Parts: sequence; structure tokens; C-alpha cells
Amino acid sequence: MSQQQKVRWGILGPGSIARAFAGGLAHSQSGELVALGARNPDKPDYAEHFPGVRVHDGYDALLADPDIDAVYIATPHPQHAQWAIKGAQAGKHVLCEKPMGLTAFEADAMFHAARKARTFMGEAFMYRLHPMTQKLIDLIASGEIGDVRAIKSSFGYAMPRFDPDHRLYANHLAGGGILDVGCYPVSMARLIAGATQGKPFVEPETVSGVAHLGQSGVDEWAAAVLKFPGGILAEVSCSISLAQDNVLRILGTKGRIEIANFWFATGHKGGTATIDIIRTDGKHEPIEVSEAGWLYAFEAEAASQAILNGKSEFDAPGMSWDDTLGNLRTLDKWRQTAGLEYEIEKPTLRTKTLTGDTLAKRSDRIARVAIPGLEKPISKLALGFEDFRSFSSAAILLDAYYEKGGNAFDTAFIYGNGITETLFGDWQSSRGVRDDVVLIGKGAHSPLTYPDVIAKQLDISLSKLKTDHVDVYFMHRDNTDVPVDEFVDAMDAEVSKGRIRGPFGGSNWTRERFDEAVAYARRAGKTAPSALSNNFSLAEMQKPLWPGCVASSDDQWRDWLTDRQVTNFAWSSQGRGFFTDRAGRGRRDNEELVETWYTDANFARRDRAIELAQKLGKKPIHVALAYCLNQPFPLIPLIGPRTLAELDDSLEALDITLTEDDILWLRDGKR
Repeated sequence: MSQQQKVRWGILGPGSIARAFAGGLAHSQSGELVALGARNPDKPDYAEHFPGVRVHDGYDALLADPDIDAVYIATPHPQHAQWAIKGAQAGKHVLCEKPMGLTAFEADAMFHAARKARTFMGEAFMYRLHPMTQKLIDLIASGEIGDVRAIKSSFGYAMPRFDPDHRLYANHLAGGGILDVGCYPVSMARLIAGATQGKPFVEPETVSGVAHLGQSGVDEWAAAVLKFPGGILAEVSCSISLAQDNVLRILGTKGRIEIANFWFATGHKGGTATIDIIRTDGKHEPIEVSEAGWLYAFEAEAASQAILNGKSEFDAPGMSWDDTLGNLRTLDKWRQTAGLEYEIEKPTLRTKTLTGDTLAKRSDRIARVAIPGLEKPISKLALGFEDFRSFSSAAILLDAYYEKGGNAFDTAFIYGNGITETLFGDWQSSRGVRDDVVLIGKGAHSPLTYPDVIAKQLDISLSKLKTDHVDVYFMHRDNTDVPVDEFVDAMDAEVSKGRIRGPFGGSNWTRERFDEAVAYARRAGKTAPSALSNNFSLAEMQKPLWPGCVASSDDQWRDWLTDRQVTNFAWSSQGRGFFTDRAGRGRRDNEELVETWYTDANFARRDRAIELAQKLGKKPIHVALAYCLNQPFPLIPLIGPRTLAELDDSLEALDITLTEDDILWLRDGKR
């Protein structure tokens, strides 16, 4: 788009906030409203509130309009992620009303879609783009009230009556105060804390929140305390059933600043507001701020200018992507400590993907292969998700991985004290994909590494996983004080019951112990172990990451695995960051990396991975993962991305084919 053009806007969801944005857009210089997308396009009041615009029947129709450059999303909160992602996929720039998503995980997925589409995406906090905000930042940064010690900020109002169907009270619409208006004082506190350090924002070190959950289960009033670096404390509160004074107070060593109704700056249609500086002796020094521009015109103009200038996000003090993610992470913690999870975030209601689609395999990006002992094909990369703690966050990554062809999921009895098994069980049952996935289970971790533990823990695991069997099973550790035949008998019994229906074996077992187990099984007519889950990587682990860990990366292990064609489900296959900028000969800040991977031989391998990556137009970490994928024996690397960007980045390794000569060169420097 040339600098002379105006951005042609469409509004998706023409409610009251959309009317405010339309008014601001009409008073901006660089944008114009062209169309609406509406569920009910025949409502008669559209012509009154949005004069001269065409009305599309539905949101998809708006996104399909070739005469629309950008869309403003003004739907209820749970639909923000869906339509922002669809907007980016349709090539539209997106301005989404706050909150960007229900969680930081949703917002991250939205930004990932914009990153891939190379489109603008921003969160609409209208006060952030108003000149009065910059004036306040300047006052704080100049030391006008000395060193800031505390911030008190509220945004609360009282609805006339309780209505369970109203968006502010409806649980399925993620109602309540924290997401609707609590996001304002949180964003302000982070902004002010940042201004004290010359930064656009600063994240709180701790967040402690409480809330009153009303009869519909949403927060009707809530409060939180945020502690920032430098000792700054922020008290924030919000409400939808309780009127508050909504005065912003910033307390410093030389006085304080108070501003009434700051969120509306100088008014919806312009006007004058007062920044009241109150000295320690009680003297008032008011600063009047007059502005003729409409409140929403500033955000409309800033978004339009960013789009015209080819930017992907707002400049400060607008909400950048990192700013939005930090704000939502704080809100996530507030909700978590207050015990607020919406029904729409739970598996009973969240049965579709983030874009509102039924889950399906949509590509062969992650190819599937056959391995010994498994009847169904398994994806070349298995997904571990040990760190997730909520269904809504885990489902985003699980859905994306499955859509790309992935079907192998690594679980374990001990992960998250059983939380991740529950999450996977909820996911596979809500999506109806159990028959297509390869479920990896693990049990009998130390100190409970005994034969009788296997069946007991598997009982619990299968209940949480919502299934009657696992497809692959590993003992999580070995206990050499127990004869190996007792472990083989215990696992063979589960095979006989149909609770293990594919390969089984040991995680972190030695070659000798595995051979002994196979020999016993053959003598006794039992099912023999046929799989391992040991560390395997281009970098050799010099010190076990955890007690009892076994690495299988050296030449002896490679020869053994190749000779026996034992499938290895390799953990830490990418060296836990050794092949990224987190590591380096001069970097000693990460103790785990230093102790586990820092050897001359490993750095030589890292150098060769860097050299090959430069030739291939990839990253060293892609080469390291490709090294695992191109071994002469079955190997399924376990990867642990936490975001969609990390998942897509890992899949770059699938584009690399290495010969045996390449493998030997990467490992030993020999051709």
C-alpha cells in the first residue's frame, strides 16, 4: 500500500464498542470504514450507527471481501482468537479489541498467524495511544514525583442488574471484570513501572489475586497485588457489580499523581482532563491536558499508520506483541490465584480448535513411518507436553501438532503429578482421535521402580488418559537390584491384558540390561522388550541431567541400536538448547548446559552443525534434529515445543536429508 492510500477497514461484530471505534475511525486521517460483518445483517439500526457502509452476511463474508484491508474485531472475548487468526489467514490486518485472547497462549497463537501472514496485528487499548498517556509517561520518567513506590489503579462499575445472558455475566462468553476491565489497571501498572526504568513496560515479579465469583461463576469484583522490580507495588482492582472511583494514583517519594477516569483520557469526543500532582506537603499542582481529537481516533490512526508503513505491531506506548503477552500472562496469574477458569476453557465446551474447526489431519508435514511392533504408523516426531497445566493452553499445541500429521504423544505417570495425563485424556476424548494417535505411557519412576508398581500406576494412568490401553510403554527408570525377569513378567502381563498394545521396554536402561531382558523373554516365551527411551543427540551428554539417566549417543550405542534395530524414543534430542544461542564457548550462565554438554568434542560438533546449517539456509538446531531423524535405526525424537512458533521451527528439520557420510562428519569430523 502506498503512503497516499487510506486503509479500508471492516468491522467484525458491530456492537457498542464497534460503534465507538467507527466514530474514532471517521475522525482519523488514514483509515475509512467500508464494511461490516454481522450475524444478523438485516438489523435496521446499522444504517444509523454505521452510515454508508455495506453489511456482509457473516464474518467469513467480510474476510472474503477483496476491498477490505484490515478488520477490527469487536466480538465477545472467546471469539477473538478465532477471528483474528482467520483474519490473518485471509491476508487481512487485524486490530482486536482487548483482551487479545482469553490467555497469553491464545494471543501467542494469534501473533503466530500474523507472523506467518506478514500482516499487522494489535490489541486495542484506546488509552495507550492517546497523547495524555505519553504526557504521563514523560512526567514519571522525568522524576516529577521522585521514585515511584506504589501504584493504585481501578476500573469498576455496577451493572444495573444480574443477567446471566449478558456478555459480562455469561460464563460461556468469559464474562466478569478481570478480562473486561481488569486488563486496564494491569496494563497501566506495567506501563508506569516501565517508565521508571526507561522501558516500554516491566513485568511483575509476583502476582497475587483474589476475586468474588458470582452465581454464574464469573468474577463480579476482584483485586490483585503486583510486585515489580525495584520494590514497586501495584494494587489493582476491577468490578462489574460494584462502582469504584476509578482514580489512577501513582505514589512517589516527592509526591503523587492522581487522575480521575484516566481510561477515557480527555473524553470520547475530545475535551480537557487534569493530571493532579500532589506534593508531600499537600500542595496541588494541576496540569490541564486539552485534546480535540476523539478518544478512539488515536488508536484507529496509529493502527492505520502502522499498516501503511508495513509494520506488524504497534510502537510504544501502544501495545506491542510482547506487551500484550506480558499483560495476559499477568491476567492469567491473577485468574489462577483467584480460582477462575471459564467453562468455555474446559473440554466439555472447547471441543473445536482455536479457529472453531473440527480437528482433522490437514497435512503430511510430519510424515508417519512404521516401527517394529506397532500396528499403526507413527509420526517421525513425538510431542512431549510436560509443562502444560490447563486444557485450553495445551489444546492449542496438541491440535496444531495433530493437524500437521503428528500422532505420537509422550506422557508419563509423574509428569505434573498426573496433570498432563489428565490433559491428554481430556483432549483425545473431546477430539475423538484416540484410534489414530500413538499414546506413549511411562511408569515406575524411581524411587518406586518395582514390578508391582507397573500395574498399579497403569491403572491410574489409563483412568486419567481416558483409554483402556497405551500403544507404547516404558518403565521410566531401572532398578538393577531387582532381577530383570520380574520386570519383563510384569510388562508382559499388561500385554496379555491388552493394556499395552505395542512396543515396550525401558527408559534409561543400559544395553546390557536390555539384552538380558530380551534373552529372558525368549527363554520364557514372554513378549520381549523392543523399544528404549534413552537420550540420543548429536551432542553427547557428559553428566546425567537427572539421576538414573542414560545417554545412548556414542559409537557403541549407535552400533548396538543399528545391529538390533531397537526403536529409541529419544529425549533431549536437540541438546536442550546447546545448538542455539543459549550456548557458546564464552557463555557460562546456564549451569545445566555447561555441566551436561560443554566438552571440546561437543563444541566441535556444534561448529559443524553451524557450518552445515549456513549452507542449507537452516539453523544449527535443525541440523541437530535432522541428525537424529537420519540414523540407520528406528528413532523417534521427543520434542517439547511450548508455542506454535517453536513447533513450526522444529519441523524445519524434516526438510533436511543427511547421508551416512554427513552423519559421520557431523559426529566425528570425518568424511
